Amino acid sequence: MSGIDHTGLSVSDYAAARRFYDAALKPLGISMRTEFPKAQTGDFDVALYGTAAGSIFVIGGGGKATPHIHVAFKADTHAEVDAFYAAAMAAGGRDNGPPGIRAHYNPNYYAAFVFDPDGNNIEAVCRKA
Repeated sequence: MSGIDHTGLSVSDYAAARRFYDAALKPLGISMRTEFPKAQTGDFDVALYGTAAGSIFVIGGGGKATPHIHVAFKADTHAEVDAFYAAAMAAGGRDNGPPGIRAHYNPNYYAAFVFDPDGNNIEAVCRKA
């Protein structure tokens, strides 16, 4: 089966991004799995986030991405979406849409949106009723 193996983005402040993503992704069962320091990559610090099954999201300290991007993470429950939003906001995220049904996408599309420290639109979505 073909599909996306992982995706990533460049960040302007690697330490701030690490704090934000460490906190925001934890309620979704996603954690930092591997880190490669600048001394190893030769360019900038890199962190790979994922589950025991493998990496799914990467941040690298190469500078702010322009234009801003959108990344949506799958949540298994509405409670996970709520916890993502709370954790992301507590970690310095800015509101871009609190948890709730987005019926214009789908009657079961329950999501929350936050801006990360660089202004990227980060979402958690549960498509279950």
